[in-house]
Amino acid sequence: MRLQRLFSTFADGWPGVGLLLQRLLTGTVLLYEGIICLSGTTACPLIVPQSVALVAGAFLLVGLLTPAAGMLVAIANGWILCSRTGDPLSSVSLVVLGATLAMIGPGAWSIDARLFGRRHIEASEL
Repeated sequence: MRLQRLFSTFADGWPGVGLLLQRLLTGTVLLYEGIICLSGTTACPLIVPQSVALVAGAFLLVGLLTPAAGMLVAIANGWILCSRTGDPLSSVSLVVLGATLAMIGPGAWSIDARLFGRRHIEASEL
């Protein structure tokens, strides 16, 4: 399925800046939590969802395959939330942020917009 069909436009201007900030915040938190978990400095009972969230966070940071990455974030953090490990507020926040990114899309400042955005064709004079 082409990503362009999921979204009529890739938001730019202030809405695009808001989506960029949301992606950066979510991706940074996921990378931080994933690195802490996988580094072995703390006890991490759920390696699989933390690893999935870490990879999805990296995709969100650059805006690549944002709808799929957002859904993976929501599912992985829902798994963490249901297992009752870690901070429930963090997991709930990441579930909501992941789901909203999956629904709204990546915005104009993303790799998705460069790869799947509409192209402007300029007519040349004959």
